[in-house]
Amino acid sequence: MSEDFLKVALAAKEAAAELAPLPRAPKDAALRVIADALVSRAAEIVAANALDVERAREGGLSEYMIDRLRLDVARVEAVAEAVRQVADLPDPVGEVIRGNTLPNGLELRQLRVPLGVIGIIYEGRPNVTVDAAALCLKSGNATLLRGSSSAYESNTVLVRIMQDALAGTEVPAGAVQLVPGLTRDSVKELMRARGLVDVLIPRGGASLINSVVEESTVPVIETGVGNCHVYVDADADQDLAVEILLNSKVQRPSVCNAAETFLVHAAVADTFVPRALAALAAEGVTVHGDDRIAAYGDVVPAGEEDFSVEYLSLDIAAAVVDSLEDAVAHIRKYGSGHTDAIVTRSVSASRRFVALVDSAAVAVNASTRFTDGGEFGFGAEIGISTQKLHARGPMGLPELTSTKWVYTGEGHLRTGAGTVIASCAAGAE
Repeated sequence: MSEDFLKVALAAKEAAAELAPLPRAPKDAALRVIADALVSRAAEIVAANALDVERAREGGLSEYMIDRLRLDVARVEAVAEAVRQVADLPDPVGEVIRGNTLPNGLELRQLRVPLGVIGIIYEGRPNVTVDAAALCLKSGNATLLRGSSSAYESNTVLVRIMQDALAGTEVPAGAVQLVPGLTRDSVKELMRARGLVDVLIPRGGASLINSVVEESTVPVIETGVGNCHVYVDADADQDLAVEILLNSKVQRPSVCNAAETFLVHAAVADTFVPRALAALAAEGVTVHGDDRIAAYGDVVPAGEEDFSVEYLSLDIAAAVVDSLEDAVAHIRKYGSGHTDAIVTRSVSASRRFVALVDSAAVAVNASTRFTDGGEFGFGAEIGISTQKLHARGPMGLPELTSTKWVYTGEGHLRTGAGTVIASCAAGAE
């Protein structure tokens, strides 16, 4: 482990211990100071970002990706406003999840506590640097940030500004750290920092997430990859189905909760598929269809890989299925466990679909685009977990905590015969 990495990791670990017991007020105050500092130093941020954009353009990065990378004053102000919104959210730390008094008189409580040091590996957008730091700080965690090399200048300045802002608050400045280095070696150091880092959260494409999951010795919360489906049932309202399909695919195709496949029950294929193909074509969507879909119009022939891919573009795969169970089998085979939707007027069909589909979110007569921390009313999210342990679905502030059991007695002692109360605690002289 390099000295540079060890230095920031130890600083984060020390800061996490100081940050964990802080009440809400100093954390909220620190977040508002960070927001003000981002706005007042926006010119510095934009100048650093311009270097990243220039280097990205020279490297042949697409204009779409460059737009994700770019920061201007308006975008910096929007990032600062997001930090203020995090400050306004309830603090999960210290919340009593459950508690009771045991028959022996012990008072038992399960409390939310910070995870500790959270490492975040992410691609592209430098706004994630601030968003992630703010969410971790609010939930009492220190963070080690490893963004993409394409945003290194931007991320360096953003972290420096946040640390400078924290220096004048009760929150330790070491709570926000940037992992040094531009090579994959620095990513590996973060993934192997067991004992210094409590959990890793990768945010990005499938290759990044798979690499972190497979190579990390630090526990990982898997997030992000979304091969989402819309299933149009035999008893669907077809007008509604077209609207839900279009919104799921077209409203913002480059995000993880956009639909990547639609499935149609054979009983309504003759009427629905031509309507769906026409509606998608009008929005510029390319359909990759199986043989049964191809019978209704001009589509790109779909193979196995077409149903497995997360397009993140105006492309969608499509297939006709013979039953709800066949639709579920398709989703189980190709889906990523993110979000899958059914459109139906049948209560029994919707209940069966919900029971059978094993995904982080299941939508009934609604767009897949609603799987989002903000849409769910969480206020903000660190990502969308597609795994089953610790957290699943949109990860808001509570999902950035663990728990601690606290039990309080009056000199309770456990003996072979049961529980006794020590005489000194019972008031004896």
